[in-house]
Amino acid sequence: MRKTLLAMLTATLLCSSLSAMADLENDMDTLKGAYRTVTKTDDVAEFKKALTDMRGAAEDAKKQTPDKLKGQSPDSPEMKDFRAGLDTLIGQINASMKLADAGNLAGAKEEAKKFAATRDANHKKFR
Repeated sequence: MRKTLLAMLTATLLCSSLSAMADLENDMDTLKGAYRTVTKTDDVAEFKKALTDMRGAAEDAKKQTPDKLKGQSPDSPEMKDFRAGLDTLIGQINASMKLADAGNLAGAKEEAKKFAATRDANHKKFR
C-alpha cells in the first residue's frame, strides 16, 4: 500500500508540474484524475492534494480557449461564461478544501459532489 501511495503521489506531482505548460485537454485530464481521487480517498492529505491539483488545473484552464470557442474574442459573452464556469468550480474546490482543513472530510466529500454538476453543465455548453 505504501508503494502504491508513493507511486500515486509521484504521478500527481509530475502532473501538477506539467499543468503549468499544459493545454486545455491536459488541464481537463488533470481535473478528471484528481476528481476521481477526491471521490475515492479517505486520506485527508491525499484529498487535499487532489483538490490543490484541481484548483491549479482550473486556474490554468481559464487561460485557454475551448475548441468550440476558437476564434472568439476573449471578451465575448461565451468566453466570459466559460471562465465563470471555472470560477464556480474553483469556488466549490475552495469550499471543499475549507471543510477538509477543518477536519470534516465527510462534509468536504459532500461538497465535492457538486463538482460533477458543474462539470456536466459546462461540458454541455463548451465541449
